Amino acid sequence: MSYVEMNMFAPRIWGFDRDDAEMRMARASDWSRADLVWERLTEAAHAAYTSGDLRGTGRLLIAADWVGRLCFDHGDLRRANTAANRAILARSQGRTARAEALQKQALALWRGAGGQIDNLEFRPRSRSSLFHLRMEALHRDQFHANMRTRYHRIAAETEQALRLLTGATPQGRPLYARWRGEKPPVFDDSRKFLAAALALIDG
Repeated sequence: MSYVEMNMFAPRIWGFDRDDAEMRMARASDWSRADLVWERLTEAAHAAYTSGDLRGTGRLLIAADWVGRLCFDHGDLRRANTAANRAILARSQGRTARAEALQKQALALWRGAGGQIDNLEFRPRSRSSLFHLRMEALHRDQFHANMRTRYHRIAAETEQALRLLTGATPQGRPLYARWRGEKPPVFDDSRKFLAAALALIDG
């Protein structure tokens, strides 16, 4: 994504587009404007990095970092994600010491993942599988327990990816494609967690 393209998409990223139905849905679900803006900045940073626009990637990640610093709790896992993505960018630019410092920051924040998963709020969502729809409706507690178990596994995979950020083989297998595939259709805690865990730049 070039600088010109970023300027064109800026109103939507920041939620200033009057036709922004997604932002209206997020706000109606008690998300703050910052919650969705951070998600959009992170996705735009991935697109910029993939296109080879490292300067644009840096600008978007700095914006995401400021949103996190100003609007999220200190231990919010999305702040770990931004630090990790900035580490990936720094490594790709040959700034090894900076990459390692950001990696350390991301790992320190990610240590709180387990406790946060245990307190996630899951909101009802539409499902293509009748089995999963019935499971959620009739056995909600068990369904949510299964979700938490799965999320603990994802958190462990993310931690491993964070430990590999500055190595010769960063991340192991890419996680960002999983974020696009698993992104929940509702605005709840699970969506915030999955973005933090999976929306890592494919460095």
